Amino acid sequence: MNTKSSLDILKEAILLERRGKEFYSMVANQTKSEAVKKIFSMMAEEEIEHIHFLSEQFIHFEKNGLFKENETPMNNAEEEVAMKVLSENIKTQITAASFEAAAISSAIDFETRAVQVYTERAESATDENEKKLYRMLADWEKTHHFWLHKMNTELKESIWFDNHFWPF
Repeated sequence: MNTKSSLDILKEAILLERRGKEFYSMVANQTKSEAVKKIFSMMAEEEIEHIHFLSEQFIHFEKNGLFKENETPMNNAEEEVAMKVLSENIKTQITAASFEAAAISSAIDFETRAVQVYTERAESATDENEKKLYRMLADWEKTHHFWLHKMNTELKESIWFDNHFWPF
């Protein structure tokens, strides 16, 4: 694999994660909804973990020309329960046309882009540790995407119901 290409992808991934962290932190700081604040704070913290993983890989790859083996993070059952509860709370705390709803929609686009970048890199990588790194990150971002999409769908359905947009 081309060293420059791998380093460029790592730089792009680190930048993507930093932008995500800043966006999620901004939403958490500006929202009036406690549920949204908690969700976006959790996501910002996870982006920090991604930055850490990627930065370690960058340093290791730059020094050795190889990706180091990764420990796959465990699924956090506690976090999944928290996301489920918080996504239910969001429906009562925000409207589908609010700043928070717009932030959720924007975050979906952001997570879609991250999944795409990581999935494409996992598929094209020849280094097995690099493949594992990008698969792990893609899976992690897919979890974010799932919860954000679920919240967005519930908000839309709520506003459709409240405004009698159903065709029956």
